[in-house]
Amino acid sequence: MKLRASWPARAAAGFLRSCAVAAVSMLIPAVWAVSVAWGIRWGAANPWSWLGPLVLTCAGTLALTRPVCRTFRFLVASWTGTVVPAGYRQAGPVTQLSTGYWWNGFSYERTRRDALMDQSRHLRWKDPANWRDLRFCAIVPFTAGLVAAVSPAAAAAAVLALLSPSPAVAVLGVVVAVTTAPYAWRPAVRITVRFLRPTPAMALAGRVEELTAQRADTTIAQAAEIRRIERDLHDGAQARLVALGLALATAEKLMETDPDQARALLRDARAGAATSLTELRELVRGISPPVLNERGLADAVRALAMDSPLETVVTADLPRRLDPPIESALYFGIAELLTNAAKHAAATRAHVSLTRQDTSVTADVEDDGHGGAHASSGGGLSGLRRRLAAFDGSLEITSPDGGPTRVRMVLPCASL
Repeated sequence: MKLRASWPARAAAGFLRSCAVAAVSMLIPAVWAVSVAWGIRWGAANPWSWLGPLVLTCAGTLALTRPVCRTFRFLVASWTGTVVPAGYRQAGPVTQLSTGYWWNGFSYERTRRDALMDQSRHLRWKDPANWRDLRFCAIVPFTAGLVAAVSPAAAAAAVLALLSPSPAVAVLGVVVAVTTAPYAWRPAVRITVRFLRPTPAMALAGRVEELTAQRADTTIAQAAEIRRIERDLHDGAQARLVALGLALATAEKLMETDPDQARALLRDARAGAATSLTELRELVRGISPPVLNERGLADAVRALAMDSPLETVVTADLPRRLDPPIESALYFGIAELLTNAAKHAAATRAHVSLTRQDTSVTADVEDDGHGGAHASSGGGLSGLRRRLAAFDGSLEITSPDGGPTRVRMVLPCASL
């Protein structure tokens, strides 16, 4: 009974899927057919009879190639759960370097506008995926498209036979349509996976572009960090140390003539030295927290939670120390997320969870703020995502309006 109950549903679903595959795969051949019909209508005597159809063929093919490929990926993912990566070149960040030029991932330009235009041109016309998509669109109509068309064509023949009337042909058409419907769409899955997945050369090129963009981000981040350190030293510790030197020189001159004033200056100098030492420690802690180096990520995050304005709970399941770069990336990422939650989300409580999963470490930061967080271009979360990508890590954000916000950072770590 189960087979009898499921077969009509399978046949109906398969018929609809076959119709979808046949319709999408025949879009570009339909453009070719229209072009040929147009040329025939003009006639061979017309000297322009070849130009119009040629332009229509080229323009229609180029315009429909990516939509057709995206549709096949969507259909395969919806029907089978198989995700076929697109492999298209993605627009990286356009950043201004210290030289004043703008880097777009392909070339250096004098202005941001020129950099964006050049980047768009490279992404659209120099992407190796274009040739892969054209090859797929030339193959799929004569393979998966023809097979998928069997079921709807048989159904159409049955309808026409009933109008004729030809009962035998109608029955044969119904039988063919029903028996082939559950299977006629399946070759499209294999062909999509085979011909639309990124080639090793495309994956390598994409990885090179990603690393190039990360190098530019790292260079800019390092330059900004150096400027911050210089500014903090100049405005803080350096100014205090200069004042300390002047106070000591003045106290030395007043030692014999006005000992009380000299002692007062020495007391102020001692207080200034203590303040300068505190500022230098804070500066060093911002570069590399001592507790992170001495006690590891879990204890460093607990110490960070104690200084946070949020009521923060930390749970950790890390059996041993991680690699120092991994610990540093996660520590500063958690620090940034807690700061954002307190500053932008009006949160009062947060929960930080550190866990290990096979050969990766996961850090979850959840707060009770008003939500609505997203990784906008040029924003802090986007920068955090790019910094994690340098370690082949990922950043997932779940932040509906009204909250709560949950951010997951996952980094591979072989030391686990």
